[in-house]
Amino acid sequence: MKKTMILILLLSSICGFSQNISNDSTKVYKKRVLESSEIDFLTSYYLQDGKNAAVTGGIGTEKLDDFTSTLVVAVPLNADDVLTVDFGISAYSSASSSNINPFDADYANAFQASSGASASDVWYNFVGSYSHSSDNRNSIWDAKLSVSIEFDYYSFGLGGGFTQLFNEKNTELSVHGNVFIDFWETKYPVELKPAGSSNEDGDEHFNISNYIITGNTNYNPIFKEFDNKMRNSYSLGFGLSQILSRNFQSLVALDLVLQQGLLSTPYQRIYFNDIEDSFIEDFHLADAIEKLPDLRFKVAVGNRSSYYLNEHFVLRTFYRYYYDDWGVTSHTASIEIPIKITDKFTIYPSYRYYSQTRSDYFASYENHISTENFYTSDYDLSGFIANQYSFGISYTDIFTNSHIWIFGLKSVDLKFNYYERDSGFKAGFVVAGCKFILDNDKNIIPNLLNKIGL
Repeated sequence: MKKTMILILLLSSICGFSQNISNDSTKVYKKRVLESSEIDFLTSYYLQDGKNAAVTGGIGTEKLDDFTSTLVVAVPLNADDVLTVDFGISAYSSASSSNINPFDADYANAFQASSGASASDVWYNFVGSYSHSSDNRNSIWDAKLSVSIEFDYYSFGLGGGFTQLFNEKNTELSVHGNVFIDFWETKYPVELKPAGSSNEDGDEHFNISNYIITGNTNYNPIFKEFDNKMRNSYSLGFGLSQILSRNFQSLVALDLVLQQGLLSTPYQRIYFNDIEDSFIEDFHLADAIEKLPDLRFKVAVGNRSSYYLNEHFVLRTFYRYYYDDWGVTSHTASIEIPIKITDKFTIYPSYRYYSQTRSDYFASYENHISTENFYTSDYDLSGFIANQYSFGISYTDIFTNSHIWIFGLKSVDLKFNYYERDSGFKAGFVVAGCKFILDNDKNIIPNLLNKIGL
């Protein structure tokens, strides 16, 4: 990672150095899209808990904690073009996913975490994007490539967009599209694997005959491995932004998403009401795994508005309506009020409300029937109401008077968030970020080479 960061910084420096040379040789002045290379360091810590884990069929612990770090480097290649590289790493531990194999704990229980390999993992993400602006800055097009990997999932994405400004830049029309091609490394609840087969959650071999089954001893689950292990997602979005007055700006957006392929999560258990329960220790053995249609169409339309009240207060509002053909509809509304305390410090309290209806395929623990075509007990597809309360503080210095080595500190942000659903699910997360500007007035290349011993 240290070598990667050094290479990124060196790339930024070279581009910053070369842009100075091209500026000196340019006779006609044209304002650059991005004056200097920018580097963002972002980090977050997330913690959640609940009692409706989908891995254990709608009951059980949902404890999870996640620590994420992201490095974003934006490099001006010339006056018109900007290259942005985004590296993200997320390390998490999950009591819920550990119960893919609950039988390596002292005592198997849906509300107790096991110590299997899926109890923790690392997620890696890379996004590279390129944008080009026309000479008059009225047209912008961009393209991006993304890759992400975690213990059972691999994703590759391509995207691009175009933005056109009209009416002396008071009106902005944009369109963007993305394609994601994802691959599952299918992992199933361990009790569903054939006796003596390799346990995908560890190096051991799980054999159900080595355990005592209570309740219905004639355990006979409905189980067939998925043939298709791919998931493709296609999205198309449109945006119209308008400056309506000196104080008021509004954006209307429409997003269309089509997903096809394996849309079920292979290791999420289902329990049927019409099948007698089977247990090992205190753990309910799966009757089946989640089964959902292989096609899903989503539509979302929203509005984001910003109203400048005075030099200290700004009012920002957001509303979105969502619909999909799985029977889920939702409403999202939020309000944020940035309050400028000084020239450099701003606080921004915010509130977000969310409500959604239940999917046609959702039922809670032991409320599905085995004759149904599709079934899930994932509470993300249940009907619920959620509230999120946030408070942030931001420090901004556009003149970057503070320096760390060759970097000028432009901004520091810190935000605290608390989220809760009426189902009892709760989460808290903290997000922090620092933005630095590369100081092109310094003798950067020699300094960098000296620092790395070259």
